[in-house]
Amino acid sequence: MGSGQQHIGDDRAAGDGRKRPGLTRPSWAGRNYLLLTGATVIAGLGSSGALIATAFAVLATGGSATDVGLVAAARTIPLVLFLLIGGAVADRLPRHRVMVAANALNCASQGLFAVLVLTGEPRLWQMAVLAALGGTGQAFFAPASEGMVLASVSGAQAGRAFAVFRMGMNGANIGGAALGGALVAAVGPGWVLAVDSAAFALAGTLRAFLDVSEVPERAPRGGMLHDLRDGWREVASRPWLWAVVVQFSVVNAVVSAAEAVYGPLVAEQHLGGPGPWGLALAAFGAGTAGGALLMTRLKPRRILLTGTLCVFPLALPSAALAVPLPAAGLTVLMFGTGIAIEVFAVMWMMALHQEIPEEKFSRVSSYDWFGSVAMVPVATALAGPVQDLIGRTTALWGCSALIALLTAAVLCVPDVRRLTRREPATSAEPTAPCLRDHPDDTPSSGSLSPSAGPPVSPR
Repeated sequence: MGSGQQHIGDDRAAGDGRKRPGLTRPSWAGRNYLLLTGATVIAGLGSSGALIATAFAVLATGGSATDVGLVAAARTIPLVLFLLIGGAVADRLPRHRVMVAANALNCASQGLFAVLVLTGEPRLWQMAVLAALGGTGQAFFAPASEGMVLASVSGAQAGRAFAVFRMGMNGANIGGAALGGALVAAVGPGWVLAVDSAAFALAGTLRAFLDVSEVPERAPRGGMLHDLRDGWREVASRPWLWAVVVQFSVVNAVVSAAEAVYGPLVAEQHLGGPGPWGLALAAFGAGTAGGALLMTRLKPRRILLTGTLCVFPLALPSAALAVPLPAAGLTVLMFGTGIAIEVFAVMWMMALHQEIPEEKFSRVSSYDWFGSVAMVPVATALAGPVQDLIGRTTALWGCSALIALLTAAVLCVPDVRRLTRREPATSAEPTAPCLRDHPDDTPSSGSLSPSAGPPVSPR
């Protein structure tokens, strides 16, 4: 990898995909990678069910749909506010300690939420405060986690490792939502929240055993603002990076508006109610798992070109709702869209892993996450007024057009088209990020720095 890139763990081979003698796992599945993947699956199973349990806990106290939205917003606002700080902290302190601390906060907040639900009628402000604590924990956890995952993988099989990681994450989200819904109906939301608290405890315990012995201690060179500015320079100096972050700040926002606001209304009036809509969303989730499975086999050379082309299908669900397409057709389309966007997600992780210095993974990841979630609350809040102003069909076609136009604009960035998968060096000499088709091509400034998203966010 490029100079400046350090990888964690001592049980990984050079990454040729072959098994070591005496081991039954592939060389890219090192100890840290397995711990991180296992912890992510456990936490995902609990968290996906807890999202459903939280909504029903609010409704069980006599709360309205507006109250459900307020509790959801209470979680999102601190997530947006603290993400950049979380990224800077994760690059100043050992990332695994930040992750464990965030898991401990989530464990405590969800445990207290469960106790309140199981022992009485929690008040709306109490649920909002606990949701806000959960969002704060996620703001510090997400950049540290992504930085740790990116640093746990090396070699030619990095793409396969990221695909398997995302397959586990997506599978846990799908299974957790299904299991959580069933448990809420069977035993009530309080016990599902208690399970989520226990899942955070177990995931945090696994992450406490991560091996960081090969990571040099980071001596902060300035204050927090210095780190934030340094992270921003890393983003701004790479056109391919900031272009995609800007793209998805809008794409995630309009997709969320279409799925959270317009989709249920179309389903109620034209598709037969919540059942067919839920099936379509489940098909999208299954598609993401299928896309991750596909990427365990494929190794596209033009990683960002391939990924960006796969964003275009994300415009199709909004168009299908605008028509509207029958439920069966929408379900098939959502499955295909899930496959395509997961190809992008794996290629995006590959680009970050290859191009960003290890010691800045978390800061860059925090800007990526910030771009992904910052406009989502605004878009969902404005979805209703926009529908009243121009009509739902026009609004849905507008969502589709924005996704297509922004994706086409990103393809106009030369580095997006030229960023090429770089195979590991076979000598001790570091290799430069491969952004050139031919030796005489000249990449834009900042593209040759030493060389790591998703919910929602496809990244």
